[in-house]
Amino acid sequence: MNIFLIVLSSLLLTFSLLSVIRHDYWTFRVFDYPRLQKFVATILTLILVTVFYNGATIQYILMALLSINLVFLAYQIIPFTPLSKKHILRITKQIPDQSISIIIANVYQENTNYKSCIDELSKNQADIILLLETNKMWEQQTLSLEKTHPFHQRLPLENTYGMLLYSRYELIDTEVKFLVEKDIPSIHTKIKLPSGQLLQLYALHPTPPVPNENPRSTERDKELLLVADLAKASKDPVIVIGDMNDVAWSYTTELFLKMSGLLDPRRGRGFYNSFHAHYPIMRFPLDHAFISTDFKLNSMKRLNNFDSDHFPIYIALQYEPTAKHQQESMEVTAEDQEIALEKKQAET
Repeated sequence: MNIFLIVLSSLLLTFSLLSVIRHDYWTFRVFDYPRLQKFVATILTLILVTVFYNGATIQYILMALLSINLVFLAYQIIPFTPLSKKHILRITKQIPDQSISIIIANVYQENTNYKSCIDELSKNQADIILLLETNKMWEQQTLSLEKTHPFHQRLPLENTYGMLLYSRYELIDTEVKFLVEKDIPSIHTKIKLPSGQLLQLYALHPTPPVPNENPRSTERDKELLLVADLAKASKDPVIVIGDMNDVAWSYTTELFLKMSGLLDPRRGRGFYNSFHAHYPIMRFPLDHAFISTDFKLNSMKRLNNFDSDHFPIYIALQYEPTAKHQQESMEVTAEDQEIALEKKQAET
């Protein structure tokens, strides 16, 4: 029993240590993901060591190290719970012509449950719909969305990185860009609200740092930080949406928020885990909406799954120019700027 507890404790401590090392290789970055799982596992292991370990000195060492790990993980998790300050405030009154609702849905390219997808979208009635992992068949099966969302930018691909963007509101200066990789697109467009206010939208789906797709996070990180620069320079209010293939609490996501000046509606509210839909014990927040400081939140929720490996995420926002005086973006340090520059200049 003692040997088992030593091995279990060592693995948990190693997994936490690896996630702290800022290396782009997947063996380090993959441990960013299961932070909540590591937290729960550390609590259970600490209880087992306290109750069942026989041997005073090593037992106390393990208890101390596990306790430190628990505090470390809690420090990283708490910002995404109601115990922490909210990044984005809730609206206090409705301003319909300055409101916008969005659904982000990674459909899983091999999924053929098109009807349930359309039904879920119809049920929730968002102004903007972003469908990811969409190929030619998904494009054909969702053409009915044009009846309610006449403005669109469709880019079906067979490499699991296709994108379909549908909008009730007019899209202006829409472009498809390949910022880092020649087969990984992003959509850049302005949206005209009923009030006439223009918004800048960026829709992304960078590659994840996993062995069967991309062994490094370099390309993902670079794309996020290049968009962060665009968001920072935008004269219009900004919304960045998509499956970022990165968790809300990772160093890269935090660096993106700092460099872009955008806010995360999850902070102070909850995890809103969107992946993996079929394995409750292994769920992470991968599908995001990051927002400039001149928006407030109306509502945010996770929608029903339609046989994809992701849950759709719904978010409703309201543009309020005075909100930027009530909400603050994260502070950028000289070290942050140096690391961001290094990542943007990295060879891919």
